Amino acid sequence: MQVQASKLPIYSALAANLLIAITKFIAAAMTGSSAMISEGIHSVVDTGNEILLLIGIAQSKKPADDVRPFGYGKELYFWSFIVSIMIFAVGGGISFYEGVLHLQHPTIIEDPFWNYIVLTAALVFDGISGVIALREFNRQRGRTSFWKAVRRSKDPTSFVVLFEDGADVLGLIIAFAGVYLGHRFQNPYFDGVASILIGILLTGVAVILARECRSLLMGESVDGNMLDGISEIVMTHSSVQHVERPLSMYLGPEEVILVLPVTFAPDLPAATMHNVICTMKDALMARFPEVKKIVVEPQAPL
Repeated sequence: MQVQASKLPIYSALAANLLIAITKFIAAAMTGSSAMISEGIHSVVDTGNEILLLIGIAQSKKPADDVRPFGYGKELYFWSFIVSIMIFAVGGGISFYEGVLHLQHPTIIEDPFWNYIVLTAALVFDGISGVIALREFNRQRGRTSFWKAVRRSKDPTSFVVLFEDGADVLGLIIAFAGVYLGHRFQNPYFDGVASILIGILLTGVAVILARECRSLLMGESVDGNMLDGISEIVMTHSSVQHVERPLSMYLGPEEVILVLPVTFAPDLPAATMHNVICTMKDALMARFPEVKKIVVEPQAPL
């Protein structure tokens, strides 16, 4: 069963990234640091990403209508996928390009004081945001291992924000190292290399997120244990002869559609079959609250 995610990690990341982006660009303008420009771009992209995730959450809660009879739950998966593309194309691509440009036209950082101030402040705020996101993700995953929880999660907002915050912290450490080494050895190439490494980091994170969000967008089934539990409930009815493997798909983090190919006893009256199906649906929804829609397909008797 999925645990309802909190919006707190998204709001905390949004506030942190917006404020940090402004200070990073101010520091970049004052010092001419390529790594700081990349980090500023990184924070702007992250700020936009949080907004897109909030849009996805709002859109996914719209009620079903004639155009979308199964609801708008997959809007969340779509916007999460767009976020991963944004991280790849805008964050990773521009950071990499900025690093290459700096290597071609190197500029030595004369006074890195403001870079250090901004990077330290950003590390603190991004660290706080990351801790909030990690606590929320740990609350949802329980005792499940980290990577297994990422693969099994049906709520991309939980791990998207977590991966973003993780990339933020690592990117800040890389930027700090690039600024320090460039100033310490009076070698501008350290700054450019740091920017390239930040681009590679963002690209790697984007690939992971895109893969997970794509899987959800294409339509994932519930896990095998849940399917077995569904079959057991269906077979408890004496009028059911056989049930084939149920078909299922997540329409949203808390919304599953279920198709049950069921073989009923021969000559079962239509009224009785109707009552059995209603009882079956009630039992399944009580046991598995995330199942919102159930379609029973009566099969030819054996």
